[in-house]
Amino acid sequence: MIALKDILYKATLNAVVGSTNINVVAINFDSRKIENNHAFVAIRGLVADGHDYIDKAISSGATSVVCEKIPDNLVDGVTYVEVDNTSRALAIMASNFYGNPSENLRLVGVTGTNGKTTVSSLLYQLFKKAGYKVGLLSTVKIMVDEVEYKATHTTPDSLTINRYLSEMNAEGVEFCFMEVSSHGIHQFRTEGLHFEGGIFTNLSHDHLDYHNTFAEYRDVKKKFFDELPSRAFALVNADDKNGLVMLQNTKAKTYTYALKQYADYKTQILENQFGGLLLKVNDSEVWTRLIGNFNAYNVLAIYATAELLGLEKVEVLRLISDLESVSGRFQYIISDEKITAIVDYAHTPDALKNVLETINSIRTKNEELITVVGCGGDRDRTKRPKMGHIASALSTKVIFTSDNPRSEKPEDILNEIEAGVEPQNFKKTLTISDRKQAIKTACQMAQPNDIILIAGKGHETYQEVNGVRSDFDDLKIVKEFLKQLQK
Repeated sequence: MIALKDILYKATLNAVVGSTNINVVAINFDSRKIENNHAFVAIRGLVADGHDYIDKAISSGATSVVCEKIPDNLVDGVTYVEVDNTSRALAIMASNFYGNPSENLRLVGVTGTNGKTTVSSLLYQLFKKAGYKVGLLSTVKIMVDEVEYKATHTTPDSLTINRYLSEMNAEGVEFCFMEVSSHGIHQFRTEGLHFEGGIFTNLSHDHLDYHNTFAEYRDVKKKFFDELPSRAFALVNADDKNGLVMLQNTKAKTYTYALKQYADYKTQILENQFGGLLLKVNDSEVWTRLIGNFNAYNVLAIYATAELLGLEKVEVLRLISDLESVSGRFQYIISDEKITAIVDYAHTPDALKNVLETINSIRTKNEELITVVGCGGDRDRTKRPKMGHIASALSTKVIFTSDNPRSEKPEDILNEIEAGVEPQNFKKTLTISDRKQAIKTACQMAQPNDIILIAGKGHETYQEVNGVRSDFDDLKIVKEFLKQLQK
């Protein structure tokens, strides 16, 4: 229990009706979770407006309401607080309610279109191997040192973030690595958090269903770096033209990493094969089990971050060579028939292009590269033809299929993907809307030494159709079908 006035510390208030000297048991922005002596924060969401549920929250026991407009009809005994932006206020309140837990550990945020999960997860893995207590907030999972929780969003809501950070404090966690999505930044979920560092991986086409333009998407990412304090570090990929844009207004200490040009941290790929990468990082060689050019960038970002956080260079190189790939990120198996199946989360044009180019740079060209790919429903439609173009141009055979259709008709999504296929590539393509059948067909088409790429869902273990989630694991399914071929 904590006083409302203490929860509101540092929040900008426009008006207050009632007393802020009341005690609050919990904060909620979901009226269905309100109980006695809770504070209700009315959030304007994409689907619903919390201001429409103020009366319901009060009838359920809310004794304080934070809103952007104080209602006309006030209830005696309830304190009303008006702010400009309730999402921003919620983040500040959440930090205060949980005792500002981000101040008690070394928090590093990772943002960018691709690589956020890999970089944050591998940093967690590296610092665990170095003997530290570590936290992770990622798309794949949430870790409070050794304890794993299921993740529901790339960047959780601010209450959830601070609750987990508070648990990390209780467990003595020293470092936490966190994915920071554009949605999370735009919706102020990271407001009030004390970051010791920020990492920018890259920027490419994604989320234009939410951000109206690419420039808006870029500027939202930039906002994260603009708000880093002077004691923090900002580490950016200098090979991405947007990398230096991120540093334009930051107060943080700035560092760059790159493969192609001068940077504070530079790497050169000496060997690239399905077994891993041999890299020259600055002046030292290191072997990693991670695969592909895009992972060379990820490894470099991890190396730089670990050094900036105070780990010894030799120790970091040793730990990098022991890192394991992240779930659903270029995970591969080789069947007894010598068919290689790769499962990857690539769900943006740039990520798909990176994965396919990586495979093509390793394979001998005497084998087929069969790609199974789709696009999610109710998401950015403009990337669909681009995905179709890239998949058909860089594969020898392609099966277009469903990803998570959600509320859309799979056939409509597939038609938009196919629209990007150039005439000379039509003969390479096949369309099977049933994803399981598409994976089975790819396995049946494959000959010894061929490569199957199953892209788009990666670590996800479900498929969402019309609001219903069913069990679906690409890796598990392809293993079963490849095993059947051996009989």
